[in-house]
Amino acid sequence: MIALVRYMFTVMLLSQRYLAPLLLFVGLLAVLTSSDSGPLAATYASAAGALLVCSVWLTMALVGLEDRTHRSVLVVSVGSRLRTLLGSVTTAVLWCLLLTVAGLGLPLVFGTHSPVLADLVLGAEAQLTCAFTGIAIGLVCSRPVVRRQGHALVLALVLVLAALLAKGVSPVNVLLTDLQNTSDSTGLLGSTAVLLVVATGVLAVGAAITHAVTLRKD
Repeated sequence: MIALVRYMFTVMLLSQRYLAPLLLFVGLLAVLTSSDSGPLAATYASAAGALLVCSVWLTMALVGLEDRTHRSVLVVSVGSRLRTLLGSVTTAVLWCLLLTVAGLGLPLVFGTHSPVLADLVLGAEAQLTCAFTGIAIGLVCSRPVVRRQGHALVLALVLVLAALLAKGVSPVNVLLTDLQNTSDSTGLLGSTAVLLVVATGVLAVGAAITHAVTLRKD
């Protein structure tokens, strides 16, 4: 698995398809957090929302790197479609971890804040919650599941909007609402950790759907 993840990470790096979502993420952070001196919880809510969008894009780019023929060769080399999918998920998580580090640090550069440990932990929980949800969306909208790119983009947009706007249903919506309405990071650590667990479950469901659809189509 380590060799597979290293291969996928390297291919993504050499393809430079990470650049567009990376630049979008940095650009959104610059716009949303520049000259900000408010509570870090609200600031990290903006960073988490930006990471949701970028993690969807990043995952779709990662899973769609190889055409059907090359992916079949990779599956044979790895030994199973499930291992290949798990490698893609792990690689996407690694990329999102890098973006999470940027999402924690750049708002401190762009704005004026005096962070404490609780702020940073809350920010990491929030961004990982959105990242896991975004990876799940990216998986079910990826090329092996939705072959037509136009349909995939429309589906991704609908699912992202649903994640952001579905009140009381989506962990992302609950998370962003909580972060925008508090100035005490410590008080939200527990509930945000629960939302992170829920988002992990969403990611598992997204991976299961992707695996099932891929098996049926192939």
